Amino acid sequence: MRYRLFGRTGLRVSTLALGTGNFGKGWGYGSDRDEAQQIYSRYREAGGNFIDTADQYQFGQSEEMLGGFIGGVRDDLILTTKFSLGASPTAGLQRTGNSRKAMIQSVESSLKRLGTDRIDLLWVHMPDGVTPIDEIARGLDDLVRSGKILYSGLSDFPAWRIATAATLAELQGWAPVSAVQLEYSLVERTAERELLPMAAAFQLGVVSWSPLGGGLLTGKYRKGETGRAEGLGAVIHSESDERKTRVVDEVLALAETTGLPPGQIALAWVLAKGTLPIIGPRTPAQLEDNLGAAQVQLTPEQVRGLDDASAFPLGFPHDVVAGSAGSLAGGMLERVDFPGWMVK
Repeated sequence: MRYRLFGRTGLRVSTLALGTGNFGKGWGYGSDRDEAQQIYSRYREAGGNFIDTADQYQFGQSEEMLGGFIGGVRDDLILTTKFSLGASPTAGLQRTGNSRKAMIQSVESSLKRLGTDRIDLLWVHMPDGVTPIDEIARGLDDLVRSGKILYSGLSDFPAWRIATAATLAELQGWAPVSAVQLEYSLVERTAERELLPMAAAFQLGVVSWSPLGGGLLTGKYRKGETGRAEGLGAVIHSESDERKTRVVDEVLALAETTGLPPGQIALAWVLAKGTLPIIGPRTPAQLEDNLGAAQVQLTPEQVRGLDDASAFPLGFPHDVVAGSAGSLAGGMLERVDFPGWMVK
């Protein structure tokens, strides 16, 4: 596996992150300890070093399992976890949400379950809709200064709140927001409207969850397989509209012509877009299929074909601005050499 520099940090991260939401049976669906150990060990053998978990995953079992796996190789890993949702269905008011109190309590509990003295990257799992962004950013700064976490990131936040947090941290001299986590795949590209341009402007590391569209892009649901549809009672995506059907058709057609598994094509497309996909295998066999994507290099023509099949309207204000590009350049658009950096 190859490695990338993560955002504007000095971290060297493997091109595939291992999501461990399936480590455990707390949700009634997932991997037992032996399977999880096999998945973790094979991922490490393949060169993977980025582990993504959360206090809420399998109600704490994921963190506990990882704590038993990482042992003497802790320093070789980039260990990330999340807080906001609580580690049990009865977490209560003070152990959920984004408050400084919930943040500190969650981190201290995660450190115990993980058996480590620090978290390399702490994610705020999702916004609670009430905690001010300055409280969140300052709380993350306190944790960095205390040495309990090294970097911080925001997951599933709107772009304007992430930009506010990043700007506040810069102006106040707080530890910077280093990364964003968001859903991104061939069937969910709306992050391209605001989130991805914002992340590029602030040079944030981008981690994408559900790069296989909840399994839809593997084509398995067309074969009658149930997967998480049966285990968790729902899927993230289904062929609910013409566009999604067109995307699955294109992925399967490309798989037929290249001989590659559909899932590897979908993951390779996400990699080609510069984000770090989180794979979340439940079985060792699923992991092997996912790992193959690290060796897949799609041609520019193949990427364009997938782009076209999955195209969606950016909407306002993007369409208005794009339509005014010529006027904004004084009618000389074709004669202007624009820089490669983003406006912040």
